[in-house]
Amino acid sequence: MVNLITEWIVSWGAPAVGLLMFLENVFPPIPSEVVMPIAGVLTTRGELSTTAVIIAGTLGSVAGASFWYIAGRALGISRLRAISARHGHWLTIQPRDVDTAQDWFRRRGHLAVLFGRLVPAIRTLISIPAGVAAMRWLPFLVFSTIGSLIWISVLTLTGVWLGERQDQITGYLSLAGNIVMAALVVWYLWRVFALRRHRQPSS
Repeated sequence: MVNLITEWIVSWGAPAVGLLMFLENVFPPIPSEVVMPIAGVLTTRGELSTTAVIIAGTLGSVAGASFWYIAGRALGISRLRAISARHGHWLTIQPRDVDTAQDWFRRRGHLAVLFGRLVPAIRTLISIPAGVAAMRWLPFLVFSTIGSLIWISVLTLTGVWLGERQDQITGYLSLAGNIVMAALVVWYLWRVFALRRHRQPSS
């Protein structure tokens, strides 16, 4: 998977980074913690611009956040909980995940959108309660963009740092990336299986 992501980014450039980050927000098993460092490494080879990577990653991330904001605003918390109970196993989202994001937003207000974008377990879903609460679009967009920009920049610059030392740690980079992706795939499959099993009525 690491090689596939690398090939996509090399072939399509910054737009591929934006698309992958959009999908990462909508479909959690595609992790920003792998995508953005890979893009950062590629910038040290002269194949991409660091600025373009950060901008594309941020735009894709904000677009993904907006997807959930619109869903939250259109459907409401009750319908979203019902949808997550029925179909959420494919996205590894349970009703309690929706409730957790809702609680974050309730306790921290609009700043939850900013800081939630920096917390891996919350960042994908924090947009839902913002939409449910009918948070105004402009503040949502501003807070989401700032939080996403910080997150994307840290991950990308980590990749730049690693890329500049690639001669020293090439083998470790490939091994670590493959281990991370394999672990995430296993985690996703386990979540799908566990949630499907949880949904089945006991005999």
